[in-house]
Amino acid sequence: MKSKSQLISPFDFLTSVIAYRLQTELTEDIPEFPKYDPASFDDTSIARFIKKTNLPLTEAIVLLLALVPHISPGFLNTILAPYFLEGGEFPEFGGIKGSQHRGIFPTGETVLYVLAGNDIKKRIEASSVFEPQHIFKKNNIISLGKPIQGEPEMSGRLVIDEEYLSWIIKEKVIHPELSEKFPAQRITTELNWEDLILDEETMSHIREVEMWLQHEKTLQDDWDMKKRIKPGYRVMFYGAPGTGKTLTATLLGKHTQKDVYRIDLSMVVSKFIGETEKNLSNLFNKAENKNWILFFDEADSIFGKRTQVRDAHDKYANQEVSYLLQRIESYDGLVILASNFKQNIDTAFTRRFQSIIEFKNPTKKERLALWKHNIPKKATLGASINLEEIAKTYDITGSNIINAIQYACIQTIAKNTNKINKEDLINGIKKEYIKEGKMM
Repeated sequence: MKSKSQLISPFDFLTSVIAYRLQTELTEDIPEFPKYDPASFDDTSIARFIKKTNLPLTEAIVLLLALVPHISPGFLNTILAPYFLEGGEFPEFGGIKGSQHRGIFPTGETVLYVLAGNDIKKRIEASSVFEPQHIFKKNNIISLGKPIQGEPEMSGRLVIDEEYLSWIIKEKVIHPELSEKFPAQRITTELNWEDLILDEETMSHIREVEMWLQHEKTLQDDWDMKKRIKPGYRVMFYGAPGTGKTLTATLLGKHTQKDVYRIDLSMVVSKFIGETEKNLSNLFNKAENKNWILFFDEADSIFGKRTQVRDAHDKYANQEVSYLLQRIESYDGLVILASNFKQNIDTAFTRRFQSIIEFKNPTKKERLALWKHNIPKKATLGASINLEEIAKTYDITGSNIINAIQYACIQTIAKNTNKINKEDLINGIKKEYIKEGKMM
């Protein structure tokens, strides 16, 4: 076992690999290829990642090249400078300059040169690291940026996924933020299953989804079902607003250690032809192989029934639905569509759901449980408040009940007391009825 003083940085190894290639191609020397021994690497986060994942030589070199701009902007310039004392271009090495980054961004051409020099046959073989079936592309770890139209594919910049970059460098998971390129936002909850009060039939269906999340890897891999069943799981939640659809999605993620992302459909759907597909492509490409739960709330706007083709707009709208159907079917995680009404969703989607779960309005029994469960422990109820009578009289959802309790509590605190009176509670319920255009 080597002492700490004998350990080297992974970038020291990369330096020796690039130096080997330059000497081989530009001088008459025939040096020995550097020995690849991850056990000789130091104890930095990058070295730990390489050791933990048992990265093969080629993949380790590509990964280190992708990391270079984020770690040491002048790294490649420093290595190249001694070979080009009078300056000048070195097109074989590839690389591009950024608008703000002053170093060299490695490109696909850089990878091919470092791995294979000017040997055409070996360069073609080395280009397999960018093929769709390779682990880098398949898991969306490293890819090539899109080159300028008409320029070679390998002139595209080497790009590493932001989440992997954070994990490799800082050993810290970052969550993508809502943006035009990523029209989704991570949602979480501090609540638990006991806070979700639903009828037994609905809970039974939800448990089935949770079981899939917990055991689908065993089914696919250990039981060898990959050839027989499609990847992923598709489920539809339908029911009135406030019946627990969003809370259920977040609880499924919380209790199976998976991130839940709510899709902002206003940022997905575009009036411009092709833009909706582009936005969906960005979303699914980012989510691929991340084990994320994708939650399409108010899904009617994009998953709605296809129309008869009367004009070009109808034609492209139907194409959007077809494209979305294709991407959902190939997604290897859980996709949840939420709608107020089941009949609003195109049957082309519903046929492909493994589960369709109705979230019913709570019964009197469930409303009573919701009232009791959500009254703060610090609060006491006025003598005239009969929760059983309130649960029986007012047919409202769990969300309505929470809002009414919140209103009554604020009124109570403002009066410098902890006893909720009936008038404030009824006024809170009344506000919920008015919001939804109902009569008490």
